Amino acid sequence: MGNEGFREIVPECFKCAERKECLQAALQTEQGFELRSEALDRSSSGGLMGSLKRWSDKKALSKRQKPQKGTRK
Repeated sequence: MGNEGFREIVPECFKCAERKECLQAALQTEQGFELRSEALDRSSSGGLMGSLKRWSDKKALSKRQKPQKGTRK
């Protein structure tokens, strides 16, 4: 967490050649799914279409998260 209470990338990550792969892998963890879910919750709805888009994004995120928990058969 940064000084303002937001999650921040440490400056050393920007210098690393593998930063993209590393950050993408971090988003596939349980904390990464929580981070993206929180971001969707904070986003404004923007009317009916915005609400449907946010719902769709949260559903897709939930489907991607389930294999991580081992509930997929």
